[in-house]
Amino acid sequence: MPKSNFLDNPDIISVFSNRCNGNMSLSYGDTKDSLDNRKRFLKRLGIDYKDLVCAKQIHSNRVEYIKESDRGRGAVSSEDAIDDTDGLISGRSNLALAIFTADCLPVFLYDAKTPAIGMIHAGWRSSKEQISAKAVESMQQRFGTRLGDLYVYFGPCIRNCCNQVGEEFKQYFGDDLINRDNRYYLDLASVNKKQLLDAGLKENNLLDSGFCTFCGNEEFFSYRREEESSGRMISVIMLK
Repeated sequence: MPKSNFLDNPDIISVFSNRCNGNMSLSYGDTKDSLDNRKRFLKRLGIDYKDLVCAKQIHSNRVEYIKESDRGRGAVSSEDAIDDTDGLISGRSNLALAIFTADCLPVFLYDAKTPAIGMIHAGWRSSKEQISAKAVESMQQRFGTRLGDLYVYFGPCIRNCCNQVGEEFKQYFGDDLINRDNRYYLDLASVNKKQLLDAGLKENNLLDSGFCTFCGNEEFFSYRREEESSGRMISVIMLK
């Protein structure tokens, strides 16, 4: 398991799973052991899997404020997860926010002063709609987050080495696309980094795992490689 608290603060838990931890999705891939996988993975972090807050991810730029009354939504059934949402923010302690990925970019946000947290699912559609910048704006409005106090971490995602896309992506991402031998490649991490820096985030406050899910398919799930059989990793952040 990759180390927790890569945002380097003892007041939070921030962690992502990998393939050896099993499929964490209740909706995709082989789901028969997913709840047991969640329970086992989160127990080591001191988190009750029944308290997890999850979203019905739809590749949008919607960011939802999570309250104590949302505790457990999506934890044991996808039916009661937060509707049609790809970003979660909260200022509550001991309330774990989770998103699920298999090539899309998990974005962890931590406001050290408020304190407050965010967990973002940034695929290409959400990135096109600038979900990372939307999350920062939501944290500023809800918590009064100052950009100098905000720290961001990028988990594993498909990178520009592998993420070949069609020429039509030029209308969405323009110069952010990489042209190699007349083929276009999209780097989700680079696109979201640019959006965050444009929003005013300090570059020194952004860390990137650097992992490519497609290259590292032995370690991570990759929808591009495995298609419908692909499981999902979980990314979790929680204020202690």
